[in-house]
Amino acid sequence: MTWGAWGKNCSTQQIIELINLCLESGISTFDHADIYGGYTTEEDFGKAFGESQINRKDIQLISKCGIQMMSEKRNNTIKHYAYSKEYIIASAEQSLKHLQTDYLDLLLLHRPSPLLQVDEIAEAVEKLKIDGKILDFGVSNFTPSQSDLIETKTKINYNQIEFSVTHLDPMINGSLDHMQTNRITPMCWSPLGTVFRKDDEQSQRIQKVANELASKYDVTDDIILLAWILKHPAGILPVCGTSDKGRLANLMQATTIEIELQDWFSLWTASTGKDVD
Repeated sequence: MTWGAWGKNCSTQQIIELINLCLESGISTFDHADIYGGYTTEEDFGKAFGESQINRKDIQLISKCGIQMMSEKRNNTIKHYAYSKEYIIASAEQSLKHLQTDYLDLLLLHRPSPLLQVDEIAEAVEKLKIDGKILDFGVSNFTPSQSDLIETKTKINYNQIEFSVTHLDPMINGSLDHMQTNRITPMCWSPLGTVFRKDDEQSQRIQKVANELASKYDVTDDIILLAWILKHPAGILPVCGTSDKGRLANLMQATTIEIELQDWFSLWTASTGKDVD
């Protein structure tokens, strides 16, 4: 979520306008975390949502917990992870309060801790589900073995990971295979990778191919990169962070094009800098 203090720092009215534009464009899911904006963005979004009079059933709200940052809003002396039963429940309830909603559609554990207590996590998730405060549960940035550990006690339905044409690791290290095997839906943050943020040889190769494909499919370069992700059989859901109204309005175009097989591999080759073996 880039609409708050860690991004555009939008006003309440601007956030209302962005929410409505998303809904008009076919985007209804909003990805949050307690820490975003230094623990301020959920509250900013919630204020706008509360004033917007948008029906809660028309949107889906995701939040994450577990990272404890040093902030004037927290009594922390070092950045760390916290996943006690009490903390998970309290964090989820705080997100509900800030987002001005009675429930989260999905709660994610933000990053794996070396001190994970799976019994505590499972008990917290069960309690939150029974109380109707979360509808679904998942993780973020968890490896296959870490996911397996959690699933000894409670089912994971989502794992939000870093994945893009410049970050291919999940296709190579077994993460996406593991999610398909275990029926875990992958979500990916930073879906455009570093293509438009770094001026290196990899980005230059990708931009050249993406530009050619954009002309072929009559869309913009960023839509090509999203469509490339959507072609993967794991059913990856890209998490796009932008406050640009033009880009927001066009994002769903990625779902309307089917990149041809050889075009898909042309981007793979541009990323790796070599042909497949």
